[in-house]
Amino acid sequence: MRVRAVMSLLLLLPVCLRAQHQPLSTPRRQAAPGLRAVRAFAEAAGDPVRLRMLLTRMPKGADLHVHFSGAVYAETFLDEARADLLCVDPAAKSLAVNLGATRSIPPQPVCGEGRRRVDEAFSDQALYDTLIDWFSMRAFIPSSGVSGHDQFFATFDRFDPTHSAGARHGGEWLDTIVSLAAAQNQQYIEIMHTPDLGRAIAAAQSLTWPSTPQTSAAFHQDVTGTSDSELAAARRALLASPEFEKAVAADRAEFASILADRRDREHCGTASALPACSVRVRFLFQVLRANTPAVTFAQTLLGFELAQRDAQARGTDPHAEPQVVGINFVQPEDNRVAMAEYTRQMRIIGFLHTLYPGVHITLHAGELAEGLVPPEGLRFHIRQAVEIAHAERIGHGVDIMDEIDAESLLQTMAARHIMAEINLTSNDVILGVAGIGHPLPLYRQAAVPVALSTDDQGVSRIDLTHEYVRAAMDFHLGYPELKQMARTSLEHAFLEGASLWRSPDVFTDPVAACGSRSTLGASPSLACQAFLSANPRAAEQWEMERRLRAFEISLP
Repeated sequence: MRVRAVMSLLLLLPVCLRAQHQPLSTPRRQAAPGLRAVRAFAEAAGDPVRLRMLLTRMPKGADLHVHFSGAVYAETFLDEARADLLCVDPAAKSLAVNLGATRSIPPQPVCGEGRRRVDEAFSDQALYDTLIDWFSMRAFIPSSGVSGHDQFFATFDRFDPTHSAGARHGGEWLDTIVSLAAAQNQQYIEIMHTPDLGRAIAAAQSLTWPSTPQTSAAFHQDVTGTSDSELAAARRALLASPEFEKAVAADRAEFASILADRRDREHCGTASALPACSVRVRFLFQVLRANTPAVTFAQTLLGFELAQRDAQARGTDPHAEPQVVGINFVQPEDNRVAMAEYTRQMRIIGFLHTLYPGVHITLHAGELAEGLVPPEGLRFHIRQAVEIAHAERIGHGVDIMDEIDAESLLQTMAARHIMAEINLTSNDVILGVAGIGHPLPLYRQAAVPVALSTDDQGVSRIDLTHEYVRAAMDFHLGYPELKQMARTSLEHAFLEGASLWRSPDVFTDPVAACGSRSTLGASPSLACQAFLSANPRAAEQWEMERRLRAFEISLP
């Protein structure tokens, strides 16, 4: 409590000094809007309820680390499972497909011995609650042999029959995600999604993968059998494969269908458009890292091809809505295959980056903690993601302090403006890393750009506002620091076009076309409007400045 009190006084000091030079009769409201915001947050310091009230309204820019199915709350999955006539398998703690359906009207699922119909949960509160707990971190308490890490990643298999229906329910998922974002004053989301993996597996059947295996050492950094010439041959084989071309076409259609369904649900482009329409969305192609090298390569190439073809389509039709803008690797980083194949996978990404330089790359790297893997497994993941795979952003980056020569790596990230996607609640429930054990202060001290994100808000039962409150409470951050993070999120979004700001991560001077800082968020000049129209990134940043100004002015 004494630390929080001191921090509150420090945050209030600029306000107090300013007040010393003002007449005693000066109304409080006449303080500059930015100072009013600083004061409001300082007065709420240490009070999570008041902070949440403020932070729900505060413009938060973008959430750049969002897993599609993991962002959906379990209640939505249960509604869909009932509509799809699914069953519950208590032994597996999961949903299950039915064995058929009755001829009754309405039809009922035939579930088999030991299983129950999902629709029973809607008249059995105990079953309903149990399913919510199985599909999320709600009410979870670690026990012998079952950690938060185990529960978190187990949830995805448990709702898999609905998860696998991304093409069918994707529009509904997206609508729920962007509606929650709009209610929290967010503007933009990047969503990681894996289209039907079966297509990539079928395409990989045409590959004759280099026969020399990964070295046997558990976390050896030298990989044989993955020369550029061999990777080039594998790429040529895939691009010549009819199955691969079918996968590209099917995946493009799936992303387009999800976006179209979302627009229809929200009546976007009509007089009755819902507020959620204002939230822009881009997809990141999600590669599963715990697969065979051939499947991983096929999936990675598929993601690069989708992003490039999408960009080419926009080149011929500037009004086309962007779909896939980049790639990411997912699944538990401590998985045996993921650990053994890590370097090879980074080399695959680095090789494809040379052929598809316009495709963005963000990578889960360093989502590890001491004890989860042997010490040597903590020493090189973030560095290889940066230096071999050319990652523009790092997801999690929790074990940065265990990297070989961590100080130089932090300097490299700062110099190259490689942002860290910070997921506080996720790191706590999965890795047990929180508070003073979290590297967020280390990144900030090293001037590495950072932004808060949710990871899997549905599984964790949180939202982005929760992460802002947590950052403020755990690290004693005030309004200027949280505002910086929000601006950073849009600065590092994979939106098209140039930034509003002259210098990367310096939010003081806008580009010449848009005047001075004092004009930000007002009506743009003709020159500025032309610049914003040509650069969606800058347009979202200008909109954020408008929202920040309105938010600050609204405070007492």
